[in-house]
Amino acid sequence: MKKILIITAFCICSHSFSSNIEDWGQTGHRVVGEVAAYHLTEKASAEIDQLLNGMSLAVASTYADEIKSDRSFDTYRPWHYVNIPFDKTYQEVVPNENGDIITGIEHCIKILKDKESTKEEKSFHLKLLVHFIGDLHQPLHLGLEKDKGGNDFQVRWFNEGTNLHRVWDSEMIDSYQMTYSELTTNLPRISNEEKKIIQEGTLLEWVEQERALTKEIYKSAEIGEKLGYRYMYEHFSTVKTQLQKGGLRLAKILNEIFG
Repeated sequence: MKKILIITAFCICSHSFSSNIEDWGQTGHRVVGEVAAYHLTEKASAEIDQLLNGMSLAVASTYADEIKSDRSFDTYRPWHYVNIPFDKTYQEVVPNENGDIITGIEHCIKILKDKESTKEEKSFHLKLLVHFIGDLHQPLHLGLEKDKGGNDFQVRWFNEGTNLHRVWDSEMIDSYQMTYSELTTNLPRISNEEKKIIQEGTLLEWVEQERALTKEIYKSAEIGEKLGYRYMYEHFSTVKTQLQKGGLRLAKILNEIFG
């Protein structure tokens, strides 16, 4: 009996530990990076290839999550999100003194544009930028503070307990069962005019556009609700649109930085 209890305790602890370090949303982030790579100028592509030593944007896109397991990088944790009440805009709230996804993106761009920055500094912040632009287009990264951007909004995905944030971050994408390259290839085709419309605007204008979707997502489910095929049918096309938008806007930023 004692041996059984020890094994059980070990399994519980192991599950808890792995849940805490899980790199959620890898496929989605890689799609954003892959889409961006298709829309870079030759000059930007060459500069990025040199900075990343041949690493693709798709692979670099998950770096900001991977470093979460190292406490020395804790200062970057608040840069993955921002919490804004629905009745206010980003500019109307008191800024987080530790930074947020907006200030994080702006800082990365500043480092990449600075001619005095070292290659190591630029490589590090390029990897962060790729990830944060992806996060910006997962609307629950712009969610409410009271439920940690939907992380405390408990629902069920088919028969498993989860939360609304994770449903949008990875559950729907994983249920679709495509690799990031397959999903990228099968995103909706858009015209040059549609691409131009997606890429126009400032960072803060993009934030407010995405927050409109955030509000709709909060209305899409009830706490404790069992979600599944119907929810996929109604919302997965939006997920694909967001991944595509994130990639196109990332490409715009990188082209502006590197020429």
